[in-house]
Order: sequence, then structure tokens, then C-alpha cells
Amino acid sequence: PEQVAELVPNKEELNVIKIYSHKGEAITVYMNHRNPILFEVEKVLYPTVYTLWVYPDLLPAFTTWPPVLQKLAGGADLMLPGVVVPPSGLPQVTRGTLCAVTLLGNRAPVAVGVATMSTEEMLAAGMKGKGFAVLHTHLDHLWEYGDKSSPPTLAPLGTDCAAVESAGGQEELQGKEPEQHVDIRALSLRDRDPCAELLGKEELHEHRAAEPAEDASTQHQQEAEDSRTPQEQMDALFNQCFFHALKCRVKKSDLPLLTSTFLGSHMVSCCPAGKQLDIKKSSYKKFSKFLQCMQHQRILQVKELSKGVESIVDVDWKHPDIKAFAVPEGFSSASAAQDSKSEEGEQVYHAPEIIPLYGVSTKMIPLFQESGHRKGSILSSSEVRNIIINYVKSNELVDETNKNFVKVNAILCDCLLDKSEQDEISHLKWDELLSRCLSSRLQPFHQVTFSGQEPVVRKGNIEPIDISIAQRSSNKKVTIIKNLELYGLDPQCVANTLQQKVQASATISPAPGTKDRVQVQIQGNQIHHLAKMLLEECQLPRKYIQGLDKAPKLGRKK
Repeated sequence: PEQVAELVPNKEELNVIKIYSHKGEAITVYMNHRNPILFEVEKVLYPTVYTLWVYPDLLPAFTTWPPVLQKLAGGADLMLPGVVVPPSGLPQVTRGTLCAVTLLGNRAPVAVGVATMSTEEMLAAGMKGKGFAVLHTHLDHLWEYGDKSSPPTLAPLGTDCAAVESAGGQEELQGKEPEQHVDIRALSLRDRDPCAELLGKEELHEHRAAEPAEDASTQHQQEAEDSRTPQEQMDALFNQCFFHALKCRVKKSDLPLLTSTFLGSHMVSCCPAGKQLDIKKSSYKKFSKFLQCMQHQRILQVKELSKGVESIVDVDWKHPDIKAFAVPEGFSSASAAQDSKSEEGEQVYHAPEIIPLYGVSTKMIPLFQESGHRKGSILSSSEVRNIIINYVKSNELVDETNKNFVKVNAILCDCLLDKSEQDEISHLKWDELLSRCLSSRLQPFHQVTFSGQEPVVRKGNIEPIDISIAQRSSNKKVTIIKNLELYGLDPQCVANTLQQKVQASATISPAPGTKDRVQVQIQGNQIHHLAKMLLEECQLPRKYIQGLDKAPKLGRKK
């Protein structure tokens, strides 16, 4: 607690900023005294080198030679041949342990990384292979956000002094090994799980860990030829599940079929036991690119029937690749698979993650330009709140007598007040200030993320699933459901499931007033069954479903 209080004093501001890697991956950085002290990747906090210079013994430290630092700052990971083994032995760590990297002769850390194997495994491997997945280093872009100071000079601990003296006989390794065998990559901040990443690039790590000797290089080359890389294995798994799903799971009557449903309901169910489909570990990186490749081979046809939502509209079941595919042993026959298809589809459906976003409008530019945002910049609600709060504090607009109120200056007046209010309102409560900004002054956007797919950002607020009751001839009622596609639900599957549950006729028809979107129509008032399906089975939030109040009231019939 004392160290935390010293690192983040209670009475001082801690600034939070979001930065993006060249791949567009977001990383949250916490700043104090203009220096980044912590950074957050996938809800895990890591210390920066600035913090480790103050607390050099915070993490178990491994030592390397000074020339290696330039390679690490360029994006390379730390290979075990580049690690100095002190006479006292290496620190005892397990796989996934967060570690610091120091240079020979100085205890001040210059990099932060995650151990890719335990100490015992490092020694058992003969100190060959990839040792640490490096997340951040001195001299990288994150370090440049601070005051760009150099590491302090901290004398090595007594037990490590002998290692410094004995390093002279290894100068040749110091000058050659990292330069020849460390692969330089441009990304020094990685927000993927380093251990997972490393498992996905085993062959590359083995190649980078190879020794200069020709016989060792030949051995690694032979191993690479004898076995496929994890990426090639994942590509093969996607191809196997793809052809298996088309041959055994999908029928012509299922088309058009949402690509998300095809992946989540059909391909996943064809995945062999003990294996898991992960498009990011394949060479395609995105499922849409995988389908494009199959489309080029004229196996199927994919179209965007509604904005941002792709569907498979045609499959060539006579294609030689589909005909030649043999169903792996251990899977049921095609007919049995078809019978269980709907049950599997329900189990694997995952409700999309929907995040409201806000775009900076022309009128709001003066309020946001101080934070470096321009017209069209898209922000989350928390980012908008932080920008507004920082603006108010930096311009000293908090009311001195009552800190619950904010003084309205000329910019706040123009951005947040109507013309009729500008002469009447001089102060706003914090809540009203923020709600005015979020509710009506910024342009609404939303981000939808389906399981296993990249996030999609769209303009406006997402349309809710619309449920309505209509009256047909002979005073018969029907339930109509629209906008299912926006939430990754296949209208045909929903219709089939409802038809089985309530034993009533269900049909699919074009939705009026929309382009290439369909609606489900089922006989009777079936809102109770729909509510159970959407809220309990599909786990969709109630706020995204409109019309549940039209359910028939129970208990009135005598």
C-alpha cells in the first residue's frame, strides 16, 4: 500500500489516455507527472519502465546484453540465447509470469515481457527458443509519451556481479546472436494474449532461436518441413469444418444463411473434440476474408443483404471439393446431423456486444478540439465524460461556492445551450452538463461485435427487434418480428424454432419499407414464447426488444 500511495498520490491527478498500435488495437495508458506509469491490455495492468525504474525489484528480472535493447525496441521478443545466466541461477518463474528485462551491469529494467516458459523449461531446452514475449521497452513509442529520460544506473546485486565479470568471454555471442536471429517487428505493444500468440507461432520461434551453426539450422529446417505451422493447422481446420458443414449441416432451404450463423451454428458443431476454431490464429484473420477465398473458388456466393450483415445466398453442392470431402470418423451421418441442427444452433448463439458511441458534430468542435478530436471523431461515453471533465477542470469552470455546479463559459454556452437559454443559464449541474452532451449534441453511433468477428461501427442508434400484433381476416391475429438480422439471428431458424414450440404456421416475407430485409410472421399472439426465446435463451437485453408489452394477459379466460 505504501508503494501504491507513492506511485499514485491521492491528491494528485491521474490522467487516462487511449493510444492505438499501428494495427488499430486500443491500449489504455495511465499518466502521472507526465509519465506513463501503467498500461492496460485486455483488462490486465502492466507497469512501464518509468515505474520499474522507481521500483526495480517489482518483477523478477532477467538480464541480456546491451545491443539486444535496440532489437527489443524494434518489436523483437527476447530469445533465450540472449539471456545471461548469472552464477546464482535464473529467477524461478512459471509460464505467463510478468518479468522485467535488464541490461548487463545495470539493474534498471529496460523492458517488460511475459515468460513463455517456466525456468525449468528454459534450462531443459538448453536456453534455446523464445523466452519472453515483450510488451513494452525503453525507446519504444509508449516510452516516448513520457519525459524520454534514460534508465538510472543501478548497481547489480552482489550475487550478480560475477556474471558481469564473466560476460567478457561471451562478447562474440553478445554481438552476433541477437542481430542474426531476432526477427524485428514493428509492434512493441501487443494487446493479444502473449502466451496464445506464442503458441500460434511455434515454428517461427524455433527458427529465430536457431544457433549460427549449420547443423543446428539444418535440423530446424527439417523439423519445419516435417510438420505444419500452427497457422497452417488452423487453416486446415477451418477448411475441414467448412466443407463438413456444407456437406452435412446446410440445406438449400436454409439459404439465405447469415455468415455469423454459419460459423457459430454449423462450422463450430463440425469442429473435432479438443480443438477450437479461432480465425485470428489462421492466415485469414477475418472470417469474411475466408469466405471471400471460398467465393473466388466458386464454392458459394456471399451477399450483403442488409447493411453490415452478410449472408450466404448460394452454394454449389456439385463443386468437386464438396463432393470429394470425406466426413471424419466419429461424426454422425448427415441426416442425423440435420435433425440436431436447430438444438446446436440455439446452444452456440451468442448475443452481440453492442456499445453506444458518439461522433463529434460541427457544433461541438470547439469543446473537443482541445483534446485533439475533430469533426467525425468517434468516442465512447466514458471518453466523452473524461474529455468534458478535463475541459472543465483545465479551464477552472467548477463553481467555487458549490462544486456540484459548473460555470458556463462562451464555448459551453454555444455548444450546449439553446438560443432561448443562453441569456438565462449561467451554471449547469455536472449531470445535466454531461447528459446534454450525450443525449442530443453529439451524433449517435453504435458498435456491434459478433462472436468471432471484427467489431462493426454504424451510424445512428441500433434498431430494436420489433414485435407487433396484426389482425388478419376472420379476426385472426398474427405476430410479426422484424430486425432479427441486426442481432445475428437467422429469421428462418427463429421461424422454424417458433413453429416447433407453439405448433403454429410460421412464414418469412420481405419486410415493408426496408431493402433486402425479411420479417417472421407466425399465427396467434406468441409474444410470451418470443420473450422466453430472446431474453432467456438468446440472452438479449430487454432494451433491444420492442413490443413485449403486447403479450396477452394471462388468467382472464374463464
